[in-house]
Order: sequence, then structure tokens, then C-alpha cells
Amino acid sequence: MIDRRLFLGGASLAAVSVPLLSAAGCSSLEEGAELTSETGNPGALPVTVSNESGAFSDGEILVYIVGTDLTTDRPCRVDADGIAHPISESDNTDDGFTDYAIPLSSVGEFSLPFMSGRIYFALGGKLGFKVVIDGNGRPALQYPAGWVESDPGHGVLHDTVEFTHDETGMYCNTSMVDQFSVPLGIRLQGEADQTTGTFKPGGRDAVFATLSADPDFSPLVVGNGRRVISPGHGMDAGLFPSDFYDSYIDEVWSRYSTTDLRVTTNAGTFTGRVDGSGMLVFDGGVAPIAKPSTRDVFFCDGALHAPNDGITGPVAAILGAAFNRSTLLDTAEHPVTDPAAFYGHEITNRYAAAFHDNTVDGKAYGFAFDDVSDFASYIQDHAPVSLHVTLTPF
Repeated sequence: MIDRRLFLGGASLAAVSVPLLSAAGCSSLEEGAELTSETGNPGALPVTVSNESGAFSDGEILVYIVGTDLTTDRPCRVDADGIAHPISESDNTDDGFTDYAIPLSSVGEFSLPFMSGRIYFALGGKLGFKVVIDGNGRPALQYPAGWVESDPGHGVLHDTVEFTHDETGMYCNTSMVDQFSVPLGIRLQGEADQTTGTFKPGGRDAVFATLSADPDFSPLVVGNGRRVISPGHGMDAGLFPSDFYDSYIDEVWSRYSTTDLRVTTNAGTFTGRVDGSGMLVFDGGVAPIAKPSTRDVFFCDGALHAPNDGITGPVAAILGAAFNRSTLLDTAEHPVTDPAAFYGHEITNRYAAAFHDNTVDGKAYGFAFDDVSDFASYIQDHAPVSLHVTLTPF
């Protein structure tokens, strides 16, 4: 299975800066050159959308398809005909922002070229995408950051489907890693017929009600039910306690200073213990892991950064999941694969738990390492024939 973290950039690490998935280099095409249908849409994958929101008409919903064109390795946007176009500063025609929106009411079917990116659904307003010049003098796309109050899309309900579509297949997911506004379900057909992300009836309301009733997590609900933002972004905005996980982290570090921690990955089982310097030291070539902070846990970064090395990265990812699911004090054997054991501690990621509780298959992307043990709302197919996205009832 391809790890989502290896092919999708994380806006959760970017705030209002340029997310990783858009920071591709230029190809040999001249600046501003258009991609033809022959080069811009190889392996076109049909995408249909059902608006079952019950809250917005098709005419009130805008679709944006943006990311990196894998045939040119350049940032791109896709038009209603499924053609990828390289982005340019001259696209900033709408009060300093681009106008890449495709009204849902104007098309019956989209298609995706070979690219890695996102499909944005904006309900009742526009989103602000802006082309900027990166540090190498190349065009890059600045994405909406709905969790930032000053972002032009802050007042607009919106959510995304993330994907990579290439010669090997289609890899896609819904995500609440940064924020949640719109309940989306995805169905991928090909070698198999798979669906994920679908909320239970009343699931959106249940998520908002659960988090609104929680004294720690209620400030993350913003705009009178417009969206709920992730705890990490809430910390950065001063809405969530920056020491939320500290006492749990202290207990974990204390326990594993006298007890072995065993983490099993595809590369084998690694045994670790916190040494006298406060580092979690494993055998088998795993890089020592420093004691994480609350911010490291929620963002799955910093001390829990997972490099793409096949050794330290998988161990760090499993630890990040175990912290968010609060299973490290219950067992020394990881990863834990029984969802009944997740989120049981008083200190836990109740933001992520709310989504898992309210999806039909129990899967969601509530934090960046939620794919550990296959609990993310992620599906893939190596011979895809169609993708269907449903805006499920509010």
C-alpha cells in the first residue's frame, strides 16, 4: 500500500504558505505554454458528483481542481474539460486571486488527468487561490486556509478530496487533518468497488454537537457551525491549550524509561527505551526520537516527523498514531489494531474520535498518521474506471 504521506502534500504544515503538493518544479515547457488535450489529460479518469447536501443547490457549489501535473511536474489547475493548465501569475485576475472555479451546475462529469492534487468543493462562495513566485522563481499556488480567520475563504464552507492519479492507479481520500465543513463520501470503481468517508445520517450535526459540548474542544467550532478546525491549528490561533498532551507525554516517557516499547513495521520489530538523555532510542537503525510536545502530537511533526526512509519514518508514524489515539499507556506492543482500544484515555484526540464515531465505515483522516493500521478514509485502485464524490446530507 502506498502511504498517503509519500504522495500528498500537507496543508496542515503550511498554514497560509504554499502547501507541498503545489511546490513542483518547472518542466521544459516554456512559461505560460498551454497543455493540449493529448498531453494534459492522459488516462483521463471520469469523476461524477452527487449533491445530496440538502443545504445548497448545484448552482451554489463551486469546484476547483488543483495540484501538480505529473506529466510535466508543474503546478496546474484543471478546467471543466479535464485539461491541465500550468499556473501563472497572470491568472490572478479576481481582486488579486485566481478564478479557477467550475460551477457544479455547468458540468455533468469531470475528468482527472495524471496529477496529484485536490478537488475542492466550495458551498455558497468563492475560495481564494493565489499564484505566487516561490524561492526558485517559479510559479506556485497558495491554497485556501479556512482555519485562518483572515483567509478569504474563511466564511465559505468547503472541503476537499485529495488524490494522486498516475499510471499505477488512483489513490484518494477525504481529510479532516486541517478542518471540517462539508461531509464528503468517495466511491472508487475499478478492480474493486470501494466507498469510504460517508457520514452516518446526522453525522455532521453529531460531530459539531460532540465537540461543542467539550470544554477543551468547543473553541475549535467556529462560525456558528461553519467548520471545526483541528487542534493543532486551534493551538496556533490561541483557541486550544498548548499543553493539552503534556502530562500524558510525561507519563509515556516515564513508563518507557523502565519498560521496553516494541514497534512492528514492514521492516521488522524495533525495541526502544528512553535513555538517560531523554531520547527514545530504538535498535535496528531507527534514529533516536526526542520527547514530543503537544504540538508535535497534533501535527505529527517535529519530534514525530516521519522521514521517507523505510525505518525511522514508519516507527515515528506509529508512535504519532499511538499518541493521538492514546494507547501508549495501555500496551507496549504497537501498532494497536483494535479500534475499541482507541481514544479511551481522558487525554486523547477527541477531534479525530468524533469523525471515526460518525462515519459509516469508522474511517476518517482526523490526523496525519490516521492511516496507521488502515483507519483512514483512504482507498486505492490500480485499474480505476471512475470516481464518484457525494456531498452527503448535512
